[in-house]
Amino acid sequence: MPLHSLEDMVSDAYTEAWLDGPQSTKFYTRTYLAPPSESKAVLVFIHGFAEHVGRYTEAHPQFAARGINVFTFDQRGFGKTALDTKNKSKSSVYGKTSGEQQLDDVQWAIDHAKKEFPGLPVFLSGHSMGGGEVLNFPLRRDAAGLAGIIASSPLVHQTKPASKIARAAGGLAAGVVPYFTIPAPLDYNVSLSCEVTKSQQTENAQELSHDDSYNKMCSKDPLSKLQGSLRGISDMLNWGEELLRINYKKWPNTLPILFVHGTGDQITSYTSVKEFHDKIVADDKSIILYDDGFHELVHEPAHREKLLNDEIAWMQAHLPETEPPESKL
Repeated sequence: MPLHSLEDMVSDAYTEAWLDGPQSTKFYTRTYLAPPSESKAVLVFIHGFAEHVGRYTEAHPQFAARGINVFTFDQRGFGKTALDTKNKSKSSVYGKTSGEQQLDDVQWAIDHAKKEFPGLPVFLSGHSMGGGEVLNFPLRRDAAGLAGIIASSPLVHQTKPASKIARAAGGLAAGVVPYFTIPAPLDYNVSLSCEVTKSQQTENAQELSHDDSYNKMCSKDPLSKLQGSLRGISDMLNWGEELLRINYKKWPNTLPILFVHGTGDQITSYTSVKEFHDKIVADDKSIILYDDGFHELVHEPAHREKLLNDEIAWMQAHLPETEPPESKL
């Protein structure tokens, strides 16, 4: 059932826990368990900017049902990790994060998954800001133990970049007041009428998905604030640009990578992601583009089923080969 109400983001498909992570930060986590007889792998998932793991309550059970356990968490500075007054760390504030802290948190999540699911291959996936993190992780940390990476609508460049003057001013201010928060607006408007031309729709329609009910729900989501810290936003944008400018050269060529992106994305640029895909030297790289798909493909009515099938099939194809049972004859 698509997510159309805040109540839809809660189910009995997962177990939840508050776990201690880097810098003594308490993280809200969810784990979706595959049936024991079918458990083949574990996926560590990193959500995007101004969202949280509740947005994936519909999607993640489908991975588990097909043998892929899922471990995910509300990132530092977002979701319940930042807003749950009963359980969050005293130092946790909405938007308070940095690129280095995020990569520390990704490493912690991978280590946790390896401990909880010993012997299973570990895949790393991220969406939007989280997609940028999973692309940066192998370049700034050791990713030797990963079976593969899936980058969903990752931030390399913005589709509509902020002005260079504003970026420069924000970067300077981040050095002085790194956790000062600034607005990060998003268009939650519903679809335009059929009388409007397709080019106008692409320019003006809602930025998340073509599912109006989902967009309306997001506009009322108390765990989503359209703001971020100067340091967090500066690192997110600068690290994305560095991927394409120079850091593509550092990609470990033996690490499999799948990119998924919609060609109608008004938040992150699919052309920049395609350029990054083309520039990296990798033995095993793939990109799947979804025609006119907006930013959140997992909530796009025309694409969500294919997206999940594509990602699951890719992971299944990258599972290590198992030894056939010995014949008793």
